[in-house]
Amino acid sequence: MSKILVVDDEKPISDIIKFNLTKEGYDVAVAMDGREALDLFESEEPDLVLLDQMLPEVEGTEVLRQIRTKSQTPVIMVTAKDSEIDKVLGLEMGADDYVTKPFSNRELLARIKANLRRQSPVSGQPGQIDDSSDIKIGALTIHPDAYMVSKNGQDIELTHREFELLHHLSKHIGQVMTRDDLLQTVWGYDYFGDVRTVDVTVRRIREKIEETPSHPQILMTRRGVGYYLKASEE
Repeated sequence: MSKILVVDDEKPISDIIKFNLTKEGYDVAVAMDGREALDLFESEEPDLVLLDQMLPEVEGTEVLRQIRTKSQTPVIMVTAKDSEIDKVLGLEMGADDYVTKPFSNRELLARIKANLRRQSPVSGQPGQIDDSSDIKIGALTIHPDAYMVSKNGQDIELTHREFELLHHLSKHIGQVMTRDDLLQTVWGYDYFGDVRTVDVTVRRIREKIEETPSHPQILMTRRGVGYYLKASEE
């Protein structure tokens, strides 16, 4: 049974979410503010966090930042309706996904299931790491069996979403993938988001693997089309 930490200071909303998730078979813990969220994250060790952006005590973005210093547990941010800056900020800080209020129970469940599925891939499901052979691209090495990436022998910390995007591109060196293709393949379901999600994730990866992120030499853009990894011999 997967454990989900729901963080929302509006009790009617958290109660409804807990009821619906419990009905689906999840073990649910609820925090009403950011400080309690951090405490419960330590004690409950959830498999996924549903994190509201606006919280008392400690804001949602700070909760996310602290979680990311020690864990790659999937985090779905809950943002204000139509607030693009909130979505981008959450993704920039390492959120795996986001939902905007108001959201439907069906949408929320789809996002939760997809993120849990990608956290623990099962044979035959989309997003499965289907081989354990390291992939080398110049100084960069992708270790599928360990969900890790290293450069010049030094480990690089990526979120699961960042890793899966990079790994997917590495299996298609030189092949340009459109943003829509990446949303469907890497995000793993009929994604409710937009292509800005891909752009933000690519930018985060570049900040970690490129010597000069503004002039990438590994993760390339084909303007007007999408992204690809450049073969090391190019």
